Amino acid sequence: MSSPSSSRAPRSAYPHFLRITTRWKDNDVYGHVNNVEYYSYFDTVINHYLITSGGLDIQRGALMGLCAESSCRYYDSLVFPDAIDAGLRVTHLGSSSVRYEIGLFREGSKAPAAEGWFVHVFVDRVTRRPSAPGGQLREALARLVTAYGAHA
Repeated sequence: MSSPSSSRAPRSAYPHFLRITTRWKDNDVYGHVNNVEYYSYFDTVINHYLITSGGLDIQRGALMGLCAESSCRYYDSLVFPDAIDAGLRVTHLGSSSVRYEIGLFREGSKAPAAEGWFVHVFVDRVTRRPSAPGGQLREALARLVTAYGAHA
């Protein structure tokens, strides 16, 4: 586990939340949610937002978001049957890339059990070349932009 709770972002640093319930299979032999599942929770909150708020068509849309980088810092164990409030913010919105930061909060907890970041590069589905998200998708991403934790 990592640094003290004072260095963790508070719930108020995240403009969007999605409730995610842990599953029995998420626990590992050590009795807590396995580290790879945290990345699945990151993917879930990001893509749920892109689809429901940004209108991203993951089956037939012209754009695809590909993961270029990701990281996670673990502070506390999550276990089944915890409910997780996954907080989402954007700290960089470029012409074809976006950096999300995610906080995973146990239901009712003020401090995150884990924090991470995830960089998407949007590409044309056919050419796989970087392509700018526009319209509804860009507007949805812009609503999550915050200076909290921003990186250049």
